[in-house]
Amino acid sequence: MNYFVTGATGFIGKFLLEKLLAREGAKVHVLVRKSSAEKFEALQSRYGASGSKLIAVWGDITTPGLVSPADFKKLQGKVDHVFHLAAVYDMTMSDAEGDAINNEGTRNVVAFVNDLGAPALLHHVSSVAVAGSDYVGTFRESMFDEGQSVDHPYYRTKFQSEAIVRNESKVPFRIYRPGVVVGHSQTGEMDKIDGPYYFAKAIQKISHRVPKWLPLLGIEGGKVAVAPVDYIAAAMDALAHKPKLDGKCFHLMQSTSPSVGDLLQAFLEAAHGPEFARKLPIPLLPKGVKQLMARVGKRISHGNQQKFADAIGVPPSVLGYAFNQAIFDDREARAALKGTGVTCPDIRDYCDKLWAYWELHLDLKVKIPAKLTQRMAGKVVLITGGSSGIGFAAAKKLAAAGAKVILVARTLDKLEESKSILEKAGGEAHVYSCDLSDMADIDRMAAAVLNDFGHVDVLINNAGRSIRRAVMESLDRFHDFERTMQLNYFGAVRLINALLPAMMQRKGGHIINISSIGVLANAARFSAYVASKAALDAFTRCLSAEVKARNIHTTAIYMPLVRTPMIAPTKMYDYIPTWSPEDAADTVVKAILERPKSIATTVGTAAALSYAVWPKANDWVLSKGFQLFPSSSAAKGKKDGQKPSLEQVVFANVFKGEHW
Repeated sequence: MNYFVTGATGFIGKFLLEKLLAREGAKVHVLVRKSSAEKFEALQSRYGASGSKLIAVWGDITTPGLVSPADFKKLQGKVDHVFHLAAVYDMTMSDAEGDAINNEGTRNVVAFVNDLGAPALLHHVSSVAVAGSDYVGTFRESMFDEGQSVDHPYYRTKFQSEAIVRNESKVPFRIYRPGVVVGHSQTGEMDKIDGPYYFAKAIQKISHRVPKWLPLLGIEGGKVAVAPVDYIAAAMDALAHKPKLDGKCFHLMQSTSPSVGDLLQAFLEAAHGPEFARKLPIPLLPKGVKQLMARVGKRISHGNQQKFADAIGVPPSVLGYAFNQAIFDDREARAALKGTGVTCPDIRDYCDKLWAYWELHLDLKVKIPAKLTQRMAGKVVLITGGSSGIGFAAAKKLAAAGAKVILVARTLDKLEESKSILEKAGGEAHVYSCDLSDMADIDRMAAAVLNDFGHVDVLINNAGRSIRRAVMESLDRFHDFERTMQLNYFGAVRLINALLPAMMQRKGGHIINISSIGVLANAARFSAYVASKAALDAFTRCLSAEVKARNIHTTAIYMPLVRTPMIAPTKMYDYIPTWSPEDAADTVVKAILERPKSIATTVGTAAALSYAVWPKANDWVLSKGFQLFPSSSAAKGKKDGQKPSLEQVVFANVFKGEHW
């Protein structure tokens, strides 16, 4: 089977290729511009051995004929399926850009397929945007020209390009209208900020600032036709190879579309944020008001549309979804897919994967003070536990400031992924896999770093292991104390000792230890963890006096509870005030710029003071917390993740950031 695909290097395209390449005897010709040669090579690499079945055909949909006469001759009469995916999907596109690519590009593709002749079958990827921005009611797959308004360049060109296929194609065709495309339902993979992702940063801020137990008032909004990219690719592949579907159109989306409020709630849950206690319906705007909004929108230039989007984080056209009154019917697609095993999952079942991918791969914009770039440009910074959580958040900021960031952790694949993310954001990163509880492995890693860089300017001992278990529950688990001490204390000391001679020789360096508020507050149930951090604290205080004359600084950061993968297993922490990894990273930046001996929160400082002045009162508070927060939900016969009591909520907020 021979295929010809435009837009194969795009988001939907690369997942469609995966399906096509899996078919026996498949040979896929991919239209590629010369300027996108690297993207094609990335596709070949992505699909490994199957990549050998990908054939680049150099050309451009904006050029009549698409390809050279010689290449066309090789393809004529031999292509079974042509998939046309190339288009501009940017909601801030200009009219000229949309006309050139979406409309004239589609016209050139249709003419190309007409000239190819039999057995070619054209598969055109349109969009539910053909319904326009103000259609009210059910929009069925058989519907097309219903007199709908298509003022926005995106809606207009999607409507017109589909009309070009319907009116000008001389070969059989099938049309696919995806809804709002989100990431892969299994991996979360997404290629850009689009659709609901525009609201991700705001949702993240809410989840970090608003306690989970506090109910919110939200909006219901219109229905959002949403679908993960893997479903869209699988559905297109299945529908393309089914007989007797020529001339039909298929809506590809979740059958029961969530409302705007449902979608925001799903992302809030994935972000461990609060819930909507109630969602208010948004009244249907009068047609005259919509027309006025459309005229105002038309007057905003393409450049100003982008500025508007940058300012509020959302293009003005996307805000229209809050008032959307269209409901898309996908019964034709569901009927045609019956028996194929291809169904669209509910976004609530995979939203956690979308969120995790966004936070790691797409949340790349960081705020850094100008002084950080002045201080750290070209400096070598080694961060243990640098592939996630606090370490990775700090790495993003330091890489943005021009530092040479060295990430150290145990899992090489995870490190390489983190490195590629930092490089994508324009930073410099290097990775060294190391088991930081293995002294010999630390020696090996440190020697390799010194051999490659000669020295380390800033060492951030961030890697750590936390165990939340009472002493009486650890009587037969002495290894809990051994393994926390091995990683949190011995591992950190071993690495300091390995890198210290080069700092001494250069007469400069900074050692930052990520400690815990528990060291100041003597947190119950954290005896193993706190003891190991306290040991490192004592070691570094002693070291500080010895290295001061060599301009080597030490800083202990007594971090409060931070929402990282380390605390994720304790579901109660979803309802307890925590810092975000970005808050923690900002504190690391402060430590680098100011080089204080220590940094602690107000609660941490107060806890240390109270223990020194009023130890019995301090014990009473800690004992109360120990009784309020059991070792596990099961200890009180409750289901895991049950909401905390009012007393627990009040206590946790009074002693904000403490480990309970």
